[in-house]
Amino acid sequence: MNPPARSGCRPSRHRHGVHSLRGKLTIANVGLLALGIVVATAVSLMGMRHYLLDQVDAQLVKTRDSLSGSQLTLRQIDLLSALAFVRDRMGPAADESPKPDSLFAAVDRRGEAVEVAGFQPSRTQRAFASAVDDPAALARAGDPRDITVRGAAYRATGARLADGTYVLFAASTDGLHKGIAKALKLDLAVGTLLLALLACLTMFSVRRRMLPLEAMVETSSAIAEGDLARRVPSSHHPTQEVEQLRLALNSMLHQVESAYRTREDSAAQLRRFVGDASHELRTPLAAIRGYLQLYEKGMLTDPAERRRAWDRMNAETDRMGRLVDELLTLARLDQRPELRFKNVDLSRLVRDAAEDLRAQQPGRPVTVDADGTLLVQADESGLRQVLGNLVGNVRTHTPDDVPVRLGLERADGVLRLCVADKGPGLAQEDAARVFDRFFRTGGGAGSGLGMAIVEGVVRAHGGTVAVRTAPGEGLAVTVTLPVRRGYASAR
Repeated sequence: MNPPARSGCRPSRHRHGVHSLRGKLTIANVGLLALGIVVATAVSLMGMRHYLLDQVDAQLVKTRDSLSGSQLTLRQIDLLSALAFVRDRMGPAADESPKPDSLFAAVDRRGEAVEVAGFQPSRTQRAFASAVDDPAALARAGDPRDITVRGAAYRATGARLADGTYVLFAASTDGLHKGIAKALKLDLAVGTLLLALLACLTMFSVRRRMLPLEAMVETSSAIAEGDLARRVPSSHHPTQEVEQLRLALNSMLHQVESAYRTREDSAAQLRRFVGDASHELRTPLAAIRGYLQLYEKGMLTDPAERRRAWDRMNAETDRMGRLVDELLTLARLDQRPELRFKNVDLSRLVRDAAEDLRAQQPGRPVTVDADGTLLVQADESGLRQVLGNLVGNVRTHTPDDVPVRLGLERADGVLRLCVADKGPGLAQEDAARVFDRFFRTGGGAGSGLGMAIVEGVVRAHGGTVAVRTAPGEGLAVTVTLPVRRGYASAR
């Protein structure tokens, strides 16, 4: 029996927004890579800029140091034509270009551009001189500085000549900045491509890794709808954590299914038990009510008939009383009562049961293998009831001349009590139900509770009951009781 299905409880497998685990993992991976790309790009560009500026500064400083160490004046430089190279490469003609690669200018102490080798300062040179606020400070500075001349970026330095004139040098950094900008664009393009590729790979990988979790969701939903036998399947390449979760969930589902099946079986057994008990009690009650009605209507006029009715009512009353007592015994056993353990001579109980059987059926051959004394810690009344039910079962369901054997032995730390007869035996399907309550083979005599009580008492002692039988080979019931050290002794 399955639980009722719950409509609408199965979640959709395709709701994967930014708030899902898949979306969060993808965003986290892409965010971490983006941060790494930004940091790596910034560090690489700063390193490249520092290296290129060092190259420019080294050339400027070398020129400045050479000129400063010569101790020449501007006039001497003019006369010696020491700046011929400068005139050819860095002179006024070159300075007229919009953004020359290098600049050269001579300024006086006031910072105004002066003529060099007969050439008047060009507009670029005047702008260069104006861009330098303090030529003396620039000449004293150890490293070149950044300046802007006519909208172009330069690195500038200066040297003081012997006559107090300052010569200023500058190298353009526009190419450097353009190269860094191109490198930045390239890094951004490659980084964007990597981010897109990572996002796709992450979504694919996470989707693959999330399949076991989705299978768990599907399984849980199916179980909630009534499919208790559903289990989470194993994936082809499971991770350790997901596999552990799958095994734990399957174990839990197995326990849930077992508990549900046990509850259903218990409920069915209870219903069957109540129905059987009602049927067993209704039969004697109906007989008693029938005889009372006959007596009330005056139909029992013959003394012999009244006596027979009286005997039948007493018999049915006794039968109903025994049935109620057995039901109460089973109810107490179901509640796992605390037994009163004490030293009990089990051999004596076996011999007493054999004597009772001989007294009730003198013609039955009875064999007893229980010599000496075997003390065991047990509940005496419970063991007497076990023996009484087993012997009574033989007495009720076998002919009077069928041999029976009662055996008792101790081996491997346990006690084995065996009650075997040579009667007709039981079929396998009947043997499987011999401990069921109200089960009687072929509708025979008895209440059908005797063997159930035997099993309940033995289990309360921590033991087991086994049945060996076959049609025509008799029935052997073996009770096995555990014996702890010091709980049993033989003499």
